[in-house]
Amino acid sequence: MSLLVEPAARTDSLRLADDRRLAWSEWGPREGLPVLFCTGAGMSGSLGFGAECLEREHVRLIGIDRPGLGASGVDAAKSFESWTRDVGELIGARNLTRPCAVGFSQGGPFALALAAGGLVSAVAIVAGQDDLGCADLQDRLDPIVAAMIAAARADPTAFEQQIAATASAEWLWQMVVSMSAPQDRQVYEDGAFGRLYRTCLAEGFSQGAGGYARDLVNAVNEWPFALEEIAVPVRLWYGRLDASPVHSPDFGVTLARRLPNAKLTVDDDAGGSILWTRSGDILRDLIETVAAPAAPGAADGNAGRRSHVSNAG
Repeated sequence: MSLLVEPAARTDSLRLADDRRLAWSEWGPREGLPVLFCTGAGMSGSLGFGAECLEREHVRLIGIDRPGLGASGVDAAKSFESWTRDVGELIGARNLTRPCAVGFSQGGPFALALAAGGLVSAVAIVAGQDDLGCADLQDRLDPIVAAMIAAARADPTAFEQQIAATASAEWLWQMVVSMSAPQDRQVYEDGAFGRLYRTCLAEGFSQGAGGYARDLVNAVNEWPFALEEIAVPVRLWYGRLDASPVHSPDFGVTLARRLPNAKLTVDDDAGGSILWTRSGDILRDLIETVAAPAAPGAADGNAGRRSHVSNAG
């Protein structure tokens, strides 16, 4: 197997209002539809997706280094609210018109935060981490994940300190590989893809493990936005063969029901690497979603409520 992944075509950064640096990587035409890529756990923005179709689909993919990861400055108080403000500054500084977002794995809630903040016109959540504290999911959680969530919520500071003291790029790589199904390991460990994945993890931990630890605490604690009030279209993509216990225990079914304007695709033949194995489909669906007229009343988050579930494979 050889998936087309390429090093970033461009890298850029800006100084935020509080003098921190926000950095990102880019692929595709500069004038294309801006797609803000919220990467997975511990990853910098340097591992993109869909390289084979970005020019054809006229997409400008922007992989953002979250604060404390890659080349973005540390924000010890990083939250979903501060992340949204940071990205708002990026959108304004680069005059991005009608941007949308893709959130992969732990990047899922960060992409949803952008939607809740009114910054993006549509979102694709791909093998995304669910709201793991949701009462409807508790019976489905892996016991180890349930214990992690309990610890993080009981004492967030101590949990964050423990993770920051123990995590590393190699530790996270081994965790990803060990938790992945065989077909996902085949993707992640393959040639150039594996090298770029491990490089983006090394970049993600280049300032230490604090950025990753802060992201983890934010992602597994209560989210400060209501999914039920996100009015923009959200496209959910999961692979039925995804073995990760920290994505979605019911492959997005509960998540889709909670979102006012959601469409869920579950691919019976895909795993957690669906972002790369179905890049073209994910991007085309997102483009069509952005281009489609808004459903009447959808802006209030109640009227025009839609949730669809489909299988593909």
